[in-house]
Amino acid sequence: MGIVEEAHNVRVLGSGDETIVLAHGFGTDQSVWKHLVPHLVGSYRVVLYDNMGAGTTNPDYFDFERYSSLEGFAYDLLAILEELGIVHPCIFLGHSLSAMVGALGAIARPDLFSKIIMLAASPRYLNDPEYYGGFEQADLDQLFEAMRENYKAWCSGFAPLAIGGDMDMVYVQEFSRTLFNMRPDVALCVAQTIFQIDMRPYLGLVTVPCHIIQSVKDLAVPVGVSEYLHQHLGGNSSVEVMSTDGHLPQLSSPEMVVPVLLRHIHGNIAA
Repeated sequence: MGIVEEAHNVRVLGSGDETIVLAHGFGTDQSVWKHLVPHLVGSYRVVLYDNMGAGTTNPDYFDFERYSSLEGFAYDLLAILEELGIVHPCIFLGHSLSAMVGALGAIARPDLFSKIIMLAASPRYLNDPEYYGGFEQADLDQLFEAMRENYKAWCSGFAPLAIGGDMDMVYVQEFSRTLFNMRPDVALCVAQTIFQIDMRPYLGLVTVPCHIIQSVKDLAVPVGVSEYLHQHLGGNSSVEVMSTDGHLPQLSSPEMVVPVLLRHIHGNIAA
């Protein structure tokens, strides 16, 4: 195992001819794909990894400057693909943060991606006069301050809101656990990077096909964002809005989400 693979806890499962890369979002780790992986290993070479900053990674490796932009995460993705020797186009399934990371990776190296599946993706979380991302700057400032003041308390409040449930539910407890496992200063840095992004100017440069999937109700991503992505991505794209609730539907509603993901993994967008 190479240095990059070890740092990101890379795992390669299955032995299919085609490679699929599964990348998680903020506050989780590769375990968020546990309901999907068993359906893939018989047909695909499945690559799982943890984003730097996840509670499963060594916080000493976290470079605050590098990860102050999404480019740092995109460089990691390309480094992982290079170290694994992946030269043929792969399917990339990115949740939340990682959907935009995959888009950046595909702008730099479109030859490495056959398609991107974006789950709960947003190019910008802040509202402006001609765009509704769901948040005002005051909302985000309040969120960041709450993280600074008492990270544990913030996790307990944020997890049920983000996932759509209460703390009695197993999947809420699971997200709360992976969120709390992040070092607070690292979590704050990643949250600031994500919530302050503006990927809109770059969407037209994404020419690989993109499948856009999201919940009809998502605290972090208004449903109109999926249509915005569809209209502004540079290549062919499709949109599917699921009747699920929450920002992590692959964890909270796997019985509904896994069949949708598999259909988009196996299928292609008509030109």
